[in-house]
Amino acid sequence: METIQTEGPGQPRGAKEYGLVVLKGIAMGAADVVPGVSGGTIAFISGIYQELLLSIRSINLASARLLFQRGPKAFWQAVNGNFLLALVSGIAFSILSLAKLFKYLLEFHPIEVWSFFFGLIVASTVYVAKTVSRWDAPKLLAGLAGAALAYWITIATPTQTPDALWFVGLSGAIAICAMILPGISGSFILLLMGKYIYVLTALTELNLPVIFVFIAGAAIGLLSFSHLLSWLLQRFHDLTVAVLAGFMLGSLNKVWPWKRVVETFTDRHGHVQPLVEANVLPGQYAGDPALLWAIGLSLFGFGLIFALEAIADRIKKNQA
Repeated sequence: METIQTEGPGQPRGAKEYGLVVLKGIAMGAADVVPGVSGGTIAFISGIYQELLLSIRSINLASARLLFQRGPKAFWQAVNGNFLLALVSGIAFSILSLAKLFKYLLEFHPIEVWSFFFGLIVASTVYVAKTVSRWDAPKLLAGLAGAALAYWITIATPTQTPDALWFVGLSGAIAICAMILPGISGSFILLLMGKYIYVLTALTELNLPVIFVFIAGAAIGLLSFSHLLSWLLQRFHDLTVAVLAGFMLGSLNKVWPWKRVVETFTDRHGHVQPLVEANVLPGQYAGDPALLWAIGLSLFGFGLIFALEAIADRIKKNQA
């Protein structure tokens, strides 16, 4: 098989490997649709996180000059275009195709969905924490600070905000920064900003002005934030990873499967939506707690992460 070469931040790949990148993008898109689950978590555990940051970071003035000086091919190689195209294609396909499915599942099977992601995030936290070379007091404090910040975000009260396009763009810019942080859900940030249902509805109804403005805002936020995060990982890798692991740990409060609605609001369509929810034990849940399904799906999500880790390690050994 012919290997596609790249001069950018990525590694040479063949067609099958790019197909795998598309699948990782699909998984990231599926995670980003769910409030409380981060696509950045999927990128981290699937081994493409740093390449993603470096690839986004390479879209700058230097690569733009290459476009005019040496042509589109040089620019495409400099920004790791094949990797980004494969990943974004998977993410876009997943979000557009799974938006209705996840909307249905979260409405009619919330306990099962949250249980799966709870197990997924617990295992992901363990996996990310293992990448720190040595835990000491500063890294432990950094992890606790990250956990506290993520927990505070999960208990913040969502607000009702304007539907104007400028605010949609601003929401996209802020949410995308969270989407590439493991443990911080961009969808949940949208929920806090009162734009989750609005954007999800725009996707399902193909409201193109809203979709394009949201994507433009997300692109601006992504290009800005990725530079900072990439620099932190290069200069302070273990400390940054400790904070990211803390983010993931603190986000578990949001994905606890059993909740009681404390406060509601009426959206612009006249539908009553939950605004504030409190976690409860399965025995205190007002309804069928689906305990066996919850335990089974949580264990499945937990085991899936370590199965993926084992597969990735085997692939690395075969390549070596």
